[in-house]
Amino acid sequence: MHNLEVALQRESNDHDYQLIVDCNALSVDNDNEIVAVHNFIRDKYRLKFPELESIVRHAIDYTGAVKKIGNEMDLTLVNLEGLLPSVTIMVVSIMASTTTGKPLPENVLEETIDACNRVFALDSAKKKVLDFLEGRMGYIAPNLSAVVGSAVATKLIGIAGGLLGAKKTDRVWFSNTTSRFCNGYLERTEAFQATPSYLRSRACRLLAAKSTLAVRVDSARGDPSGSAGRALREAFYNKIEKWQEPPPAKLRKPLPVPDSESKRKKRSGLQSRKMKEDMQ
Repeated sequence: MHNLEVALQRESNDHDYQLIVDCNALSVDNDNEIVAVHNFIRDKYRLKFPELESIVRHAIDYTGAVKKIGNEMDLTLVNLEGLLPSVTIMVVSIMASTTTGKPLPENVLEETIDACNRVFALDSAKKKVLDFLEGRMGYIAPNLSAVVGSAVATKLIGIAGGLLGAKKTDRVWFSNTTSRFCNGYLERTEAFQATPSYLRSRACRLLAAKSTLAVRVDSARGDPSGSAGRALREAFYNKIEKWQEPPPAKLRKPLPVPDSESKRKKRSGLQSRKMKEDMQ
């Protein structure tokens, strides 16, 4: 009976794991589709505002700006607050006032807006996948979750396209379009935020190294309890504390004791003997 329960549990775990692998693959497909549609939008909207793509590089932000601006030539009439940072909004407004672009034909504008809606739908689907993964982090990545937290672990798996599976055919590698955001997610972790600002650059590299070790354990299902991840997190905190310790005080080397008169090397030679004779 016990063997049957173990077999059923293993089958259930394998099913959950495969479902998570499939979700990771879907997330990668979404990323690739977003890139393709983003390129389509840029090609169309370049006729209207060619400078925008060099100012707003992130696909979702660019798409939102395109949909918001549309064919409007006077950006003082367009509210981009909450969509872009204030500094970026200022640059966009300045460049829009000197752009050489022209309003798009109605059919081209309609195609562009439809493409924008497609990007938003894909991004929404990806967020649902990540929400599902976050609820399964205790199984899929217990050690990575112990190091960086389940929320950040979900984000990392999402941009990486998943952990390395137990089988080679299940492996989904990093997405080139989003791997640059890994450090940004690590900076959101509790461990990073608790680190003094002057050590954060080193702490981010250390946290990345610990996360890599945790992922290797999770990919091989080496420690489902997450104890290896907790040990890595503890090692991270110990290292940070070590870095904050003051350097050991430098010991001042004492001066050597001067030789006494009796230990001094006595002079010899004619001049020395003559001085002794004169003293007598």
